[in-house]
Amino acid sequence: MTASNQTFVVDQANLDQCTTLEMPQVNADQLVEGEALLTVDHFAFTANNITYAALGKRFKYWDFFPAEAPWGQIPVWGFADVAASKHPEIKTGSRVYGYLPMANQLVVKPGKVSKSSFVDTSEHRQHLALAYNQYLFTDSDPAYRPEHEALQMLLRPLLITSFLLDDFLATKDFFGADQIILTSASSKTALGLAFMLSHQRKTRGKPLTITALTSAGNLSFVESLGYYDRVVSYDDIDQLDSNQSTVSVDFAGNGEVLTALHKHFKDRMLFSSLVGAAHWDQRGGDKDLPGAKPEVFFAPGYWEVRGKELGNAALMQRFAELWAPLVASVESWMKITTVEGQEAVRKAYLDTLHGNIQPDQGLILKP
Repeated sequence: MTASNQTFVVDQANLDQCTTLEMPQVNADQLVEGEALLTVDHFAFTANNITYAALGKRFKYWDFFPAEAPWGQIPVWGFADVAASKHPEIKTGSRVYGYLPMANQLVVKPGKVSKSSFVDTSEHRQHLALAYNQYLFTDSDPAYRPEHEALQMLLRPLLITSFLLDDFLATKDFFGADQIILTSASSKTALGLAFMLSHQRKTRGKPLTITALTSAGNLSFVESLGYYDRVVSYDDIDQLDSNQSTVSVDFAGNGEVLTALHKHFKDRMLFSSLVGAAHWDQRGGDKDLPGAKPEVFFAPGYWEVRGKELGNAALMQRFAELWAPLVASVESWMKITTVEGQEAVRKAYLDTLHGNIQPDQGLILKP
């Protein structure tokens, strides 16, 4: 029986439809000069990956690991090992962290190789954001700890977005608002932002009220973390003080919730940021909203802007200073579950798609 590269795919137009394709396995002798073969070890799967799928066409997430229509490969963050290399600077056996397909293998064309990383310069990835094309060598990553691989996969991509949002809002002095509301407040990206806002409040000297909007079922969990000043269910938006000047950061992608917020605060909604699509199936709502016009926040684009202003090393150092205390906090409440095999991967995907994963659960998948 010929070994295969099992590749999990979803229908780009109907995310409920998914399957595993048996693709030919790549062998070392099939590589051309300058290529390397990665064997995927394990990866995280969160609501963030559902956002990649829901916004796949708009933000070109389907382009990273192309599949034959109508299928698409959802990108994931994880660890892989160099199984074979025909690149002089890439050593077989090296372990890397980065953007991977939900598959057993990935062929890359390393460029811009340094002691710490390389960039996949494959032709089909040239038009895509650099942040997603870079692979870090674990043996030279100062933040890497083998025992923290699960937390790195689960949190680092999300917390980079949290960090960049925090930085963006701080540079704007939070648009002069007295309150910041985070929807889908139990999502890991929202929790990361809430922690950073709370953690830095004293040094910033700005008494910004941090308000969580979440489902009734997650109220007690969100309250227990202590990251938010106020925790409110979606059903109780009308209980908020409509005169309080407000910034909204929408991680839910739920048009009805966003509409309710804007209509409640009206011209007191000073800024409205659209980040994720955790509630991917409930988008909609009114298009003509009172208050500030909602703006999409694209983290890789903002990283490139701030990287040019501050230098990438300085920006990464700022992130590292927040990463350590947040990981210490998250370790106290996150329950990590590892599942293995294609049927388990399928179930984990569908559970995440339909919101059946508890907010304190972290899923690690092995293909």
